[in-house]
Amino acid sequence: MWTWTEERVELLKKLWAEGLSASQIAAELGGITRNAVIGKVHRLGLSGRAKAPSASVPRQRKPRAAAAFRPARPATRGNTALAPLAFIEAEPEIEPEPQLVDNVIPMGQRCTILQLTEATCHWPIGDPSTPDFFFCGGRTVTGLPYCGYHCRIAYQPVQDRRRDRRGVRV
Repeated sequence: MWTWTEERVELLKKLWAEGLSASQIAAELGGITRNAVIGKVHRLGLSGRAKAPSASVPRQRKPRAAAAFRPARPATRGNTALAPLAFIEAEPEIEPEPQLVDNVIPMGQRCTILQLTEATCHWPIGDPSTPDFFFCGGRTVTGLPYCGYHCRIAYQPVQDRRRDRRGVRV
């Protein structure tokens, strides 16, 4: 087992001031780990390393692609940050649903869980434990599980959700 002798500490300080990394210093000292070097540097209170000679030369940056070639994606936050692009791009495609007033769903449009497909709205209506429970069954917006009416309920803009929450907490 090795110990931190005065000579080893002085060599550590010298190599640290020269800008060597903790791994390089550990290799130079021999029989010591990178983490041991970092711990000793911390206990000695040594300031940040000097820049290595190769680091003093500014790096060439790669030119960025022109903004015209990047797909436009609006800034998203919170639970919409991982929303699929289909949702973000699908908003303009939302078409008004035929006669969905006050969430009244025509009897012929209603469906059970066994009747649901990718083309039918998966919005649940009622209590699942009752026999009158059903799904909307309207035509879905491309790439989404809901019809246009229920998309407007399910995917509200962040500002509207925050405004609604403020009103509830009175």
